[in-house]
Amino acid sequence: METLDDLIFTRAPTARRPLLGVTVLVVEDSRFASEAVRLMCLRSGARIRRADSLENARRHLAIYRPTVLLVDVGLPDGSGLSLIRTAAEAAPRIDVILGMSGDDHAKEVLASGANRFLEKPVQSLLAFQSAILEHLAAERQPPSPRAVPDETIRPDPIAYRDDLTHIAQVLEDTGDDTALDYVTQFLGGVAKSANDHDLDEAVNNLTRLRRGGDNPDAGVIALSQLVQTRIAAGGPL
Repeated sequence: METLDDLIFTRAPTARRPLLGVTVLVVEDSRFASEAVRLMCLRSGARIRRADSLENARRHLAIYRPTVLLVDVGLPDGSGLSLIRTAAEAAPRIDVILGMSGDDHAKEVLASGANRFLEKPVQSLLAFQSAILEHLAAERQPPSPRAVPDETIRPDPIAYRDDLTHIAQVLEDTGDDTALDYVTQFLGGVAKSANDHDLDEAVNNLTRLRRGGDNPDAGVIALSQLVQTRIAAGGPL
């Protein structure tokens, strides 16, 4: 027997809710970035599920096939490019595969088989909808003329604080390069998504120290202190 949820999400798309009938699996470890996607899906009529790692994403994909797969390039257990490549080569193929990152990984994402690359922060509702609709089949398109939303999505600051709390725990044990790689990748994306320029600069400073072969300890300490300041303040100052 069909549930109310089934009936809602099998309805045809409308001009105001152009992604009705679409399911999105977002593979993203940042709660702040995931919350932005959730809000955009909600406003567009799409159903969303989230996986915070490659392992969890593969579990999802073993059970069901979403309409859209949206994958962050930097994940805690590996590169999202490997998941994009696997999904692009699978048969039947997921209708729309998108890669995203705060860094310019457009060439790598497209070479892995994605339909499109989205640069973080993904905040424009129009850009989000268009990136999906331009790759959907004609029968899944909303009627014309479509309502064009001129809206910027801003997630709840609580999600930002959750991300900072998570990375503060990682920063307590950064004894190897792999941990620092994850810290700079994760915080760089979070800082861009939240438009936190001071945090972004602290991440860049740590990256410069490491690339220059300098001792990164001062950069790690400065970054840790700034993260703790943000947590105490509840978000960017």
